[in-house]
Amino acid sequence: MTTHKNFQVADLTRRGLLRGASVVAAGGALLSGGLIASAASAQTKVSQKAANYQSTPKGMARCNVCTQWQQPSSCKVVQGTVEPTGWCSLYVPKS
Repeated sequence: MTTHKNFQVADLTRRGLLRGASVVAAGGALLSGGLIASAASAQTKVSQKAANYQSTPKGMARCNVCTQWQQPSSCKVVQGTVEPTGWCSLYVPKS
């Protein structure tokens, strides 16, 4: 009788491991799919109009002191040529 219980516990453990492995595999597939989608959307830039871009600064806020700025005249999140002295609503100051 004790032997039967031991087999049952071992069987449940085996099932638990298989279930856990399948959950981990499914979760990994979902996560990697989500990361790929995030990377693709991160590469998509918004239009200058959507970002309220202007070629003049807004006070001390200007593109060349923004974390999104890419020299010589580009932005990580806004399409097209961006002036270093420009500004948009996506401005994030460098810290």
